[in-house]
Amino acid sequence: MGTFSTGRKLASFGCLILGLVLTIAGLALSITKAGDLILFTIPMNGTATPFILGRGAMFVCGIILFFVGLYLFPTLKYHRTIINIIFLFPLLFAFAVTVIIPLFLGIGYSFTDWNGIKLTGFVGLNNYARMFKQPSFLWSTLLTFLFVVFNMILVNLIAFLLALLCTSRIKGLGFFRAAYFLPNLIGGIVLGYIWQFIFSNVVTKFTGTYSMLSDTHTAFLAIIIVYIWQYAGYIMLIYITGLNTIPGDVLEASAIDGASPTQTLFNIKLPMIAPTITICTFLTLTSAFKQFDVNLALTNGKGSIDFLGNYIANGTEMLALNIYTTAVINNDYALGQAKAVFFFIILAVVSIVQVRISNKKEVEL
Repeated sequence: MGTFSTGRKLASFGCLILGLVLTIAGLALSITKAGDLILFTIPMNGTATPFILGRGAMFVCGIILFFVGLYLFPTLKYHRTIINIIFLFPLLFAFAVTVIIPLFLGIGYSFTDWNGIKLTGFVGLNNYARMFKQPSFLWSTLLTFLFVVFNMILVNLIAFLLALLCTSRIKGLGFFRAAYFLPNLIGGIVLGYIWQFIFSNVVTKFTGTYSMLSDTHTAFLAIIIVYIWQYAGYIMLIYITGLNTIPGDVLEASAIDGASPTQTLFNIKLPMIAPTITICTFLTLTSAFKQFDVNLALTNGKGSIDFLGNYIANGTEMLALNIYTTAVINNDYALGQAKAVFFFIILAVVSIVQVRISNKKEVEL
């Protein structure tokens, strides 16, 4: 404490106090909608011109002054920790504003009659009750689970086979890696429209049959095909990284001992890339659950299906698209938010269970 000058102490406390005052004032003006703050007037050309400090500028200046005060804070023991917090704050603040705060606000809105702009009352569990009474929502949930199961198996299997190919000794490995990864660089909306054209105008020319998108069951298969084509290359790169971490001397020892390629694969390679398999399975699971853009562009959820004795016109509509349709298209934001909260709970529980099971398998391997 003694190494800090009195001037630095005063500057630190002054910045902290002024920063807090400006920050709180900016928030208060925003919450109460009282408008901007007129600090003083400047006489110009015979008229008084007001000097206005906007609410946003007040809040930003307050934050900056507060952290300047923290940086100058008279302490030696925790000064490095304070500096680390200052540098981490922009990232933590952005994460809180874009993820944490909207999450809790969304949970709160799901218990109200919020219409996207304002709310007039608390409805309790009414939105959740309405949600489970909708056959279309139940069908979307079931369809999403089917989509996740198929894609977790097929994407990881195809990606692993491609990774084995791209780590072999064939020529042109760089070309194959780039070619397999290229579909992942195409946006989902663009990808959906490209494959919509392929299914409706190209495939039908060769097969002489109707488009896969014209029937609900084959349309669902088409979505799976497009998703695998897009995502397998990305998962392939992760498997390639895992396979390249296997020590060469271990593989040489297995070859000297007379192990066949199949025995090497199942007894050496797979056990040694168990953490990689866990990562790829987790990424595939979460991505498949959140599938939206390809579903929207390829079929927009259209396709009739008979489910629980009810005719459902959106037979290929998965959960993320169902939430979007409910909130944005049908302008029922409170119900859409309730579905989103339910979706978050499902995704969190399934992800945690998957990671725990995969970790146990790693130990067994």
